[in-house]
Parts: sequence; C-alpha cells; structure tokens
Amino acid sequence: MEKNQEIALTQMRKSVEKLGSSTEGYGEPTLTRFLIARSMDPDKAAKMFVQWLKWRAAMVPNGFISESEVQDELESRKIYLQSLSKDGYPVMIVKGSKHFPSKDQVQFKKFVVHLLDKTIASSFKDREIGNEKLIGILDLQHITYRNIDARALITGFQFLQAYYPERLAKCFILHMPGFFVSVWRLVSRFLEKATQEKIVIVTNEEERQYFMNEVGEEVLPEEYGGKAKQVALQDVELAPLNR
Repeated sequence: MEKNQEIALTQMRKSVEKLGSSTEGYGEPTLTRFLIARSMDPDKAAKMFVQWLKWRAAMVPNGFISESEVQDELESRKIYLQSLSKDGYPVMIVKGSKHFPSKDQVQFKKFVVHLLDKTIASSFKDREIGNEKLIGILDLQHITYRNIDARALITGFQFLQAYYPERLAKCFILHMPGFFVSVWRLVSRFLEKATQEKIVIVTNEEERQYFMNEVGEEVLPEEYGGKAKQVALQDVELAPLNR
C-alpha cells in the first residue's frame, strides 16, 4: 500500500470514530472504496461511510433482502445475472422492455438493493474482499413509452453512487432509441462525473467490439453475439459464504 493511502486510511478511521461510529469489521479494500469515491479526502470519506452504515442498518436490518420481499419485481424476470467477465466482474443485464414503473417505491428500492447485493456476492470465491465490482448492461431494445421510468434509473444510479461506491466497473447501454435520448439527458443530471465516465452507450461497431471484449463472449448471452445462455436473477443459486 502506498504511504499516502495508508495515511488517508488512518485519518479516515479516526474521523469515523469522531462521528460516533466504528470501522471495526471492515477491511482496507472496503474503506478504500469510500476514499476513492471522495477523492481520497479522509473526512468526506468518513462521512460517506457513516451515512452508509446508517442507511444499511435501516434498509437491510437482517443483512439481506429476501426474494419474498421483492416478489412483484422478480416476477417480470427483467434482470439476468451471468457469470464473471474476463476481469472477474459479474455481469448483470437489465431488460428495459420488461420493466414497468413500480407502484410500490419502497419495494422497488429494496429490489435494487437485492439485485446489487446478489450480483456483487456472485463474484465471491469464498468470502467478500470488499473491492468487488460489477458490469451492468441496460438493454433498451423493444422498449415503448410504457417502459420509460427515469425515476427508477435515477434511483439505481444514486444507490450505486451513495451506497455502493466504486462497485461499478462499467455500464453498457444497448439499443437506445431516439425517443429515449431526452430521458437519458434527464437521468445524466443526477450522475457524478466518475459514474458518467464508466457508462458506454453502444452506437457503432467500435463500441460494440469494446463491449464484447470487456464482457467476453463466453459470458454474453447468444442474442448479444456471445455463447452463454441467459440466466434470470432468481434462478442463480449462490454457495453459502464462508465468513
């Protein structure tokens, strides 16, 4: 570890304690994610970490969101979870044409936590390290105006930014129709610069090749030019973690 990073981690731990909390039980990889998200500023990282602890305790008091709590969202089978990319990142696919604005925002927020937690957990070999990332694919093929839900997109990205810092490796957006451009402009206003830099809207052959190379054809479903079968989120079984 670099000396400057080691100093920043020490300062962050002290700042967390001053805020009345503790970093006990969380290793350097986890704390470093918060530091990176706040440009290596220990005080800002500490504040973000404490806010995350409070949010997690309130949103996920049992440590996880069960499928029974988000059954309505799972029924549409709009989220797919593939195996790991060439860099070891789990690949999550969102089918926009299967999504419709939720009438229950509390359940939808729990669903976002459920899918992000499960996607990240699928990259563990035996236990969490703390720096695992994911690749997201938002497929907008065949969407209609009934599927448009800027609020859902904003919620998803805001959760990633505030509560899953440095978890997103890349986000690829496929088949964006012309009528969706204005929606994306609205969503983009809520995205931090660091998040925007990780998003690739695939519009040409060069971007498509980059997308294929980053994910890998062994992981991509056949409909995207890969060799894998699509697997719905709820059909993925994870081995018990050795914590």
